[in-house]
Amino acid sequence: MRNVDSAKQHIRGDNTFISWFGGFLLKIMGWRVEGSPPDVDKYVIIVAPHTSRWDFPIVLSMTFVFKIQCLWMGKASIFRPPFGVIFTWLGGVPIDRSSRHSVVDQAVQAFQDREKMVMGIEPEGTRKRAEYWKTGFYYIALGANIPMVFGFADFERKVVGFGPSLMPTGDIHADMEIIRDFYKDIKAKFPHEFGEIRVKPAKNRGV
Repeated sequence: MRNVDSAKQHIRGDNTFISWFGGFLLKIMGWRVEGSPPDVDKYVIIVAPHTSRWDFPIVLSMTFVFKIQCLWMGKASIFRPPFGVIFTWLGGVPIDRSSRHSVVDQAVQAFQDREKMVMGIEPEGTRKRAEYWKTGFYYIALGANIPMVFGFADFERKVVGFGPSLMPTGDIHADMEIIRDFYKDIKAKFPHEFGEIRVKPAKNRGV
């Protein structure tokens, strides 16, 4: 089973065509891009809200525009043939949650082993309303000592982009207040499915 540590990011480099193609897809869908990625080599992109199937192609197109080599994690079942090869090429990493190795630990080690790495994570973990955000994104950033970048897709304004960055302080509740304040005005495609931004108690943390 391919995991976070063994995954390789596909080199887009200065591929002008992919950047143009990403912009073209957004344009025909009526979207525009706002903000820009941080000028650092490693970071976690918070991808929110996540309430529809459209979130993925919209945010993925944005990474094409900026030529970002971005990894993202998904349940192993979606990587089965015939679409597994495509998802892998797009930066997908299948996660086996039955593994004895923590996904957070795998991701932290992967960041530490690389000079450059970007990972996009949807903290809600589902398109349905979630009572809590999964905290893996936070503890990956904290463990790797890298910033979290506020990625967003605002369906009301039809704008996808990058908000500010935040270095995790270790006080997750204080940091979540900052995250909550940013996303409070971002409109999901299905607003009733975008739950309150809060975290569970410390045990049973997940990505």
